[in-house]
Amino acid sequence: MTPPVVHSLREQIREHILEGIVRGRWQPGERIVERRIAAELEVSQTPVREALRELESLRLIESAPNKGVRVRDLSPADLKESYPVRAGLEQVAAELAAGQLAEDTEALEREVERLREADRTGDGEAQVRHTVAFHREIVRAAGNGVLLHTWESLGVEVWTTLSIRWFSPEPRSHAQDHQEIVDAFRRRDPRIGALLRTHVLSCAPRV
Repeated sequence: MTPPVVHSLREQIREHILEGIVRGRWQPGERIVERRIAAELEVSQTPVREALRELESLRLIESAPNKGVRVRDLSPADLKESYPVRAGLEQVAAELAAGQLAEDTEALEREVERLREADRTGDGEAQVRHTVAFHREIVRAAGNGVLLHTWESLGVEVWTTLSIRWFSPEPRSHAQDHQEIVDAFRRRDPRIGALLRTHVLSCAPRV
């Protein structure tokens, strides 16, 4: 059995704020008040502050002295900046993990199946969750802690959420896109690194 995912309080608050931004609760340039979020969620201000710092490090929000924290006015070009970096990291990960994943694609197949159901029901939240989980499995399989830490620091889940829900140019079969990657691992395609790099770049929002 797959163990349940337990999110820290900071992560839960971060997702709450992110969802508010995605849904338009906070518009670009609008202030996010730390103490109001803390009161609303019935938590102390410390984890709220930590969540806001994380979102600021990802350049989703910005702060200034005497002005507080505000939502950045993001464009597709802003979101697109992280994709070449992520693509390079995942190319390396795929090449390092190729042998292991050629032998065992069970974890990848599990996420593809969940993506298939998300595509069928049009569940955008699940599409994001299982897309990110699929790619995380590849990076983990590379067995390189520095690579995994660097990939995680990009905030892949945040940018994937915004790319799919704000700037996705048209509906796409997320399951089929990822099944093709699984198939490439299985047949030991020597181009697997380049294939994954191309796949990641194709997911970037169009400017």
